[in-house]
Amino acid sequence: MRYRSTRGDARPRNFSDILLAGLAEDGGLYMPETWPRFSPDEWRAMRTLSYPELAARVIAPFAEGAIDIETLTTLCRKAYADFDHPAVAPLVEVEDGLFALELFHGPTLAFKDMAMQLLGHLFEHVLTQRGERVTIVGATSGDTGSAAIEAFRGSEHLSVAILHPKGRTSDVQRRQMTTVTESNILNIAIDGTFDDCQDMVKAMFADDAFRNEVHLSAVNSINWARIAAQIPYYVRAALMFGAPDRPVSFAVPTGNFGNVLAAWAASQMGLPVRRLCIGSNRNDILTRFLASNDMSVRVVEPSLSPSMDIQVSSNFERLLFELLDRDSEACADVMTAFRKTGRMDVPHRAWQRAGEMFSGLTLNDEETSAEMRYLYAQGRYLADPHTAIGIAAGRRGKEPGVPMIVAATAHPAKFPDAVVAATGIHPPLPPRLADLFERSERFETLPNDIARIEAAVRAHRLHGHNR
Repeated sequence: MRYRSTRGDARPRNFSDILLAGLAEDGGLYMPETWPRFSPDEWRAMRTLSYPELAARVIAPFAEGAIDIETLTTLCRKAYADFDHPAVAPLVEVEDGLFALELFHGPTLAFKDMAMQLLGHLFEHVLTQRGERVTIVGATSGDTGSAAIEAFRGSEHLSVAILHPKGRTSDVQRRQMTTVTESNILNIAIDGTFDDCQDMVKAMFADDAFRNEVHLSAVNSINWARIAAQIPYYVRAALMFGAPDRPVSFAVPTGNFGNVLAAWAASQMGLPVRRLCIGSNRNDILTRFLASNDMSVRVVEPSLSPSMDIQVSSNFERLLFELLDRDSEACADVMTAFRKTGRMDVPHRAWQRAGEMFSGLTLNDEETSAEMRYLYAQGRYLADPHTAIGIAAGRRGKEPGVPMIVAATAHPAKFPDAVVAATGIHPPLPPRLADLFERSERFETLPNDIARIEAAVRAHRLHGHNR
């Protein structure tokens, strides 16, 4: 399997190469040159596999020529060995025909663990083979950072620097990052928004001299391996409801478009997906696009669901590439203009094609709290704000006879203030995190200045510790 950039000016690479590269050198995102497809019989044969075995089977075509299936299976078994639920990602019926796919049973209580735990082992495997050391930089709106830190803490092959928007994550999210003591971890609080943090990461990749100096790599969902590692849980859920002999639909609360893109990717591999319903908070660029082809950037507003406080959804570029029939020149033109003007001019036919599978729903904070309250009152289901928005989107998009599976993206204990305010119930942290608020924090606060941030990352790589 080879990969090409959505913008067409980067050389094709294999899976191990794009794992370490993250962002393409032309500023685009890597995509597989072709979509692997499974036959109905091959899908059916996966129904009896354990989650690690299924994950390896689904990911294997993407890693073909770089990592063999036996090695992948071993890495997947290691990745999911310490999840709190034996099913790894269990399904819970919330309402008639509507099910929560709980993706928060990993070490940091968020869906990011489903991919990041595997990425940790993939990086170790490839870097050990190559005898290399890289510097990972990532931007986080709350969950990616802690998941990456947990996956890579203590590694001799990786220095990790995570940027988060100061004061715009929950206290639990921040502390899961800033209380880690391993010397290869650096946390930076940026005076700005998540979009500012994401822009800084992209700027570091665009700086060729810096990128080469520190051997830069990425674990945000701009890294295709993240997307590939998220496809299996959609496959597993669909198979449990009778796929490939029965269609399913998914609802996904999303800000950066990576999680729902993985569900879409499963459909490209032959899984019968009827609808993909996107849930947004007041930062509603994705739902505005689906409703009226309005992909225009507005000011990021803080909300009860901070992981979706995003106005530039990086992974949308991958879908755009497909909607434009993989015309990399046209995709590059649209994305370049978007960065200049803050408005994406998606051709009308491409927008119509998106609407054939995708729909969107936006909830403000009051509506989100009301949905959380309703879910608990009706069925005693305690949902975090992001999951509640996803459930609302799924309810609206549900069709008779088609199971609606909602990505439950975070444990309610990650957002206790919002949960208590809505339901009166204080969700306890698991025992392993019970002392989280007693641990000391370590992080740097820096302005939204690329030179200052690059200097901090450079010093961290050289000295290997937070200062």
